[in-house]
Amino acid sequence: MPVASKHLLAEMGIVVWRERREGNPDVAAPAPLPEPTECEIPPTAQSPLEVSAMSWSSLEAAVSVCQRCELHRSRTQTVFGVGAEDADMLIIGEAPGQNEDRQGEPFVGRAGQLLNAMLSALGFARDAVYIANTLKCRPPGNRDPKRDETEACAAFLGRQIALLEPKMILAVGRIAAQTLLDSQAPLGRMRGRVHRYPGTEIPLIVTYHPAYLLRSPAQKREAWNDLLLARQILQDTGA
Repeated sequence: MPVASKHLLAEMGIVVWRERREGNPDVAAPAPLPEPTECEIPPTAQSPLEVSAMSWSSLEAAVSVCQRCELHRSRTQTVFGVGAEDADMLIIGEAPGQNEDRQGEPFVGRAGQLLNAMLSALGFARDAVYIANTLKCRPPGNRDPKRDETEACAAFLGRQIALLEPKMILAVGRIAAQTLLDSQAPLGRMRGRVHRYPGTEIPLIVTYHPAYLLRSPAQKREAWNDLLLARQILQDTGA
């Protein structure tokens, strides 16, 4: 290559490589690539052990690109969670719905508005608690989650709980309660008493999903009793 062309390419920042031949000392070896920083490493297929060591930011990044199950093919975006990262109360629902899939935030729309009203009546602002779902992606048609889908998200949710260290967990809806307690009991049998999140001493209360209460407003009194029990637990823990 002519020398002038070499100079022009060098000014443009383009490196001209030549085949390295043994005994040709004027041909330098390519410089090693810089080590990627933590934020540049794509968090794609971590093991549960790796997830268990993640920070909030790395956990959220890992969820945003997750392809552990087929739900990633139909989602608009993942729904990680929202609220105070030092919240005493953690509210866990089933899975994102259509509105949540669009906005990337759990419990929006009419069900979210009712949840906000319930929290306000209890003396809590929405941003004073933390709200998440057992699944981070919306199942098509808002169908019930499949077992492999909840298993795919289990490590992420478990790490959220570990990072939050909440004083109590409120499971809203049958699917969330059964998933968290690893039980097939009907919601009616799980309500009205204090459970423990498996492997911990964290109290867990089960109540109706706001979407169900919109369809069955007569059950709102029962849901209110569940919330009173949750508040009592928080008061007993000094929260």
